[in-house]
Amino acid sequence: MSGRHTTQASAGELLELVRSGRATTRGALQQVTGLSRATVGQRLDRLFRAGWLREGAGGPVDSPLGGRPAITLEFDDEHAVVLAADLDTRHARVAVLSLTGEILAEHGGTLVIEDGPEQVLGELGRWFAELLQKSGHGAEEVCGIGLAVPGPVDTDTGRVVQPPIMPGWDGYDIRGRLARSFTDHTGAAPVPVLVDNDANLMAYGEQRTGHPDCSAFVLVKVSTGIGAGVVVDGSVYRGIDGGAGDIGHIRVPEGADALCRCGSYGCLAAVASGGAVARRLAEAGVPAASGSDVRELLAAGHPEAVGLAREAGRRVGDVLATVVTLLNPGVLMIAGDLAGTPFLTGVRELLYQRALPRSTARLDVVTSRLGDRAGLVGAGALVVEHLYAPERVEERLRALGV
Repeated sequence: MSGRHTTQASAGELLELVRSGRATTRGALQQVTGLSRATVGQRLDRLFRAGWLREGAGGPVDSPLGGRPAITLEFDDEHAVVLAADLDTRHARVAVLSLTGEILAEHGGTLVIEDGPEQVLGELGRWFAELLQKSGHGAEEVCGIGLAVPGPVDTDTGRVVQPPIMPGWDGYDIRGRLARSFTDHTGAAPVPVLVDNDANLMAYGEQRTGHPDCSAFVLVKVSTGIGAGVVVDGSVYRGIDGGAGDIGHIRVPEGADALCRCGSYGCLAAVASGGAVARRLAEAGVPAASGSDVRELLAAGHPEAVGLAREAGRRVGDVLATVVTLLNPGVLMIAGDLAGTPFLTGVRELLYQRALPRSTARLDVVTSRLGDRAGLVGAGALVVEHLYAPERVEERLRALGV
């Protein structure tokens, strides 16, 4: 913590030190912040009254002379829960999560994004209410909702910006509608709603859970469309208005005649996404309409699907050679409906052929660890990091009257 904060470290900053594990006793907090014992005590008292901190077991004895072990402090992750939803083009998942990211209950089902925001967000509110009931958690325990959507999001407003595969959603007030839907179906007061792109949230969930020490992490989601999430130094890199990582709309020479859903010709997504593979299968007489249909065919070892998935992997690998050269990540994770062996083999073939050896020498190319839960875990983490950020803790404590 910088010297600037030493004299006035707030309750929120003390909570941050405890949550991150950098200082977990009263003595350590005094040492790190330079605050007096009394001031640390007063600030911790507010966090205890809010129910956000609890005392753990005694820690190791610091003094060589013995004495009582110092009482450790820990974030109380049982005082609230988070709701998360992950929307794909034809399917959605919802979950109740603990504040430390554990999934307590989940539900998945058909929800068609083309039905538009009014209907889809209304339905999500109903799913949330049912899931809370099933999980035994009250709606009043919910502190926030996180939503992952398959389009570019301006995170300041929570609105999607010209999304190619979300007709009717451009500029729509998603946060307001989902907050109302939650209230309509549960009777609880509205809670904060945070919205981000699905690949961003999958990357955030995977990086935090499985690769916390990786300072440059890239996840590529290949489902009906193609998108990438980039996590640098523990934070999602979004660009200036949420457009970072939209690699599905990079032009590729072999796609010159392929019309993309964004209206342009030659996009990577038009030739190498799950949607593109489904279209080629359908033309060959194999019934497939979306990335999830392709996923089922791949799981069954369908030879034509396997061949097309590998070819799609090679096309994506060619573009990823540039991405890897530019960002120099430690981990490149492939996720989504096509993320199986055939696709991954194709990616590796072209990536290692086209990228400089230096760019790939320390690169791990892996598949998702969290699978279908990655977006939910990332959405939950986004809400928790937002609500328990030091400046917001102050606001929330004042609102609670502590």
